[in-house]
Amino acid sequence: MKGDDRMNCARLLLLAALLGPFSGCGAEPPKLYCGAGIRPPVAELAAEFSLQHGTTIQCDYAGSEVLLSRIKLTRHGDLYMPGDVHYVEQAEKEGLVASSKTVCYFVPVILVAKDNPEEILTLADLGRPGIRVGLGDPEACAIGRLCSRIFEKNGIDEEGIDVKYRSPTVNDLGNHIKLGSLDAAIVWDAVAACFAESSDVVPIPVQENIISTVAVGVLKSSPHPELAGKFVDFITSPRGKEIFAKHHYTTQPPE
Repeated sequence: MKGDDRMNCARLLLLAALLGPFSGCGAEPPKLYCGAGIRPPVAELAAEFSLQHGTTIQCDYAGSEVLLSRIKLTRHGDLYMPGDVHYVEQAEKEGLVASSKTVCYFVPVILVAKDNPEEILTLADLGRPGIRVGLGDPEACAIGRLCSRIFEKNGIDEEGIDVKYRSPTVNDLGNHIKLGSLDAAIVWDAVAACFAESSDVVPIPVQENIISTVAVGVLKSSPHPELAGKFVDFITSPRGKEIFAKHHYTTQPPE
């Protein structure tokens, strides 16, 4: 073997060692189906994990129900982390999930325009005439499904609320509040924190609220189950919780 060939071969071997067994020629990187409301910390976690393990975590962000439909249709991917454990449980019933762990918690809040000009103080105020309300689409995202349960719990007729916009993702609701096209929307507490400069938060009393548990599942379709398991361990580790907390996500069960 000539000197140049030996050098090229050595470079290829070094690259293979750095990238690991899951990034070889033609191999797809591990894929995570992730709820859009969890994007900020997950993007940071995926980047840090990729540096540590020499591979890329491919993230598909969308509404929880939308992602579950994709998983059912394609039977492809490694990880599923929706906005509520309900969807992981549904995937488990479909025989799609090999294992799962709790990651964090979402607390629904009412997001209103800065200084709360419409004086929205309670869930019941969402039904006042003239209040433009935005809610998640229950057929697309976790916050939409949970809102319906919250209204039912409090004896509020959802049909009596002037819902101007049904969003496929929770993040989109925050943008509509920021732009002034809605007066109020129910979003996750962590998502509300991203819009602190342009909006205010009206808490929902604990006795009226329903807290969402966020879990991540390793899919049975995963061609990289060992690496997928390592990513789950990483995001549920003290370092993972630190990153979630930095992005205003609740890492301990709310009391």
